Amino acid sequence: MRPGEGLDALMSPRSIAIIGASQEATKIGGRPVDLLRRHGYAGHIYPVNPKAATVQGLKAYASVADIPEAPDLAIIAVDAERASEAVEQCAARGVRSVVVFSSGFAELGEQGRAMQERLRLAARRTGMRVLGPNCLGAVSIAEKSIATFSIVLEHSMPAAGALGIVSQSGNLGSYTMRLASERGVGVSRFITTGNECDIDIADGIAWMARDPATKVILCCLEACRDAGRLIAALEEARDAGKPVIAMKIGTSAAGQAAAASHTGAMAGSDAVFDALFARCGAVRVRSIGELIDLGHAASILLPDRLPKGADIAILTASGGFGVLLADAAQSVGLRLPELGKETQREILELVPFASARNPVDATAQMSSRPDLLAKIMSAVVADERADAVILPLPFSLHLPRLRTIYMDTLRNIRAQFPHRPVILCVDGPEDALTELHALGFPTVESFDGCCATVAALVRLQAVSKHPQEVPAAVERAGPLPAEAFRHELGARRALADAGVPVLVERLVHDADAAARAATEIGYPVVLKIASPDLPHKTEAGGVVMDIGSEVEVRRAYAQMRDRVATRAPHAAIDGVIVAPMAKGVAELILGSRIDPVFGPVVMVGLGGIFAEILQDTAVQMAPVSEAQAMAMLKSLKAFAVLDGARGRPRADLGAAARAVAALSRFAAAHADTVAEIDINPLLLRAEGEGAVALDALLIPHGTQVRH
Repeated sequence: MRPGEGLDALMSPRSIAIIGASQEATKIGGRPVDLLRRHGYAGHIYPVNPKAATVQGLKAYASVADIPEAPDLAIIAVDAERASEAVEQCAARGVRSVVVFSSGFAELGEQGRAMQERLRLAARRTGMRVLGPNCLGAVSIAEKSIATFSIVLEHSMPAAGALGIVSQSGNLGSYTMRLASERGVGVSRFITTGNECDIDIADGIAWMARDPATKVILCCLEACRDAGRLIAALEEARDAGKPVIAMKIGTSAAGQAAAASHTGAMAGSDAVFDALFARCGAVRVRSIGELIDLGHAASILLPDRLPKGADIAILTASGGFGVLLADAAQSVGLRLPELGKETQREILELVPFASARNPVDATAQMSSRPDLLAKIMSAVVADERADAVILPLPFSLHLPRLRTIYMDTLRNIRAQFPHRPVILCVDGPEDALTELHALGFPTVESFDGCCATVAALVRLQAVSKHPQEVPAAVERAGPLPAEAFRHELGARRALADAGVPVLVERLVHDADAAARAATEIGYPVVLKIASPDLPHKTEAGGVVMDIGSEVEVRRAYAQMRDRVATRAPHAAIDGVIVAPMAKGVAELILGSRIDPVFGPVVMVGLGGIFAEILQDTAVQMAPVSEAQAMAMLKSLKAFAVLDGARGRPRADLGAAARAVAALSRFAAAHADTVAEIDINPLLLRAEGEGAVALDALLIPHGTQVRH
């Protein structure tokens, strides 16, 4: 079933049954009845309770079969043992959707999983959609459709608005809805998916992407059970112009600890979520505060007032506030260009002692004289060197005189510049903030939060206007020869066939053959032990570098064999690899692993100590194009090292991108047999001179490397 199908009855039901309905409004089975009545749901409410003739003043029914019509939605508020039967009864009655509050299912073990499977099978057999179990339900604000027992609705409903909230965690989702309501941000829909026996997070995103009432989708995500469905839902939202702002929580080190290669340790699932969101046009945030701030701002500025770039102007009546905002802006990647000469001239003519470059410090004169404020603000907002304007107004809206001045000026600014993004760093009375929001001015209380929100809006604009390409799928290839997994020589040969550049090398079995091979290859050379038991050869003394003559080759061969025999006496030895002593200007580590949810992913980082110690890596789902591979390289913190910083030779970045793309295609093609790939290092030569994989490791599924 396509994500989002069949949710209309859940989100816009004409009738709702509550199975397990209670007389007491404080109980889980009583709360939906109370909330539906109290907040004015216009549809039919059918309490189901075999022991009562009425529930909270409404006629009660002994079972769902006794209800005079098949309700669109049934809420299950009975214990887990009876919930499975209740769901099956709803399916038999023709109920179109069910919300299961009950806990005690898959989260408790094997018996619970079996009961949850009954729910899933009932949904699949009949087409009835099931939300939960172990969930906090769903709410549609404008329709007053309430299928939740959340205390957030205890006293009032949130204002109807454009923010849709879909969360796997019930309490996290309801807390998000409460904070949005407290901020005066309107909400359209609220869905919590719980154990996801049927309806999952992708269903919620996709349905909201089609929902006319929803403009921005806030997503609280703990895990992904089906990568294909999540990707399809995120892409549908992006294509519908409905930004998804995602807060992914929960990172696990377990998969990294079990990884057999350097790649496995550094390409963790959390990094894959980052890659997924970037590819599908979602923007990730790290806190509920950021989620609300960005969702609120985006809902106000969409569709045509998002900042087009990262250049901002700051207008303030305080030099200190300007400095604080400038620091906060630069820390999140925003730029403060000097404003145009004409803009500066206008400001200085009005306030000769102002600082007019950016940040603009117009001094207290700005707020003491309304005429000056209007002219200065018009000049700054009109200057298109800035993509957005930040205006701090701490305390101002709490003072009646200043509130009048600023509100009048901002109304005029919006009339003059209807499409220019102006973000206010302000706290104030609720009615003032509500008016500002209606005028099209997002408000964020803190300086840091304001700048972080603007930076996220820039990312949102970028992904909506320039979505990442999705490379063509790669056909799965047949099995690789056993030699590909035995040691680096076979691994490099397999990778070379896929387009990863490698050196000419020889496998030899005695010192004479080593000397001949070195002469044919050309000095200097490297000797490396070839063993399936020694993935990290250096630790066993199995590498000798920069050998310059035949005499040195023979001596190095003998000494290396002796060292390895002493340090790893039980290791199987296939021979010695003779290879050119290659030199370059930089090293990368490349690799791939099979993510348990997203499949093959590819990783690249600066080689040596940088990738692991500094955690400077980029991860993407495989395959990637050369353009995506180049973007991965440019995203590295140490990219300047590759790009010729401080007079260093510029590395062959094109060759590096081709190698990353080739590796990603290989990983995707062989995902059924290859669990991990490690190329460490990929040596980069100077620009135009290419790149070469000096060491490689392929790990098949089900294999642990012996260290």
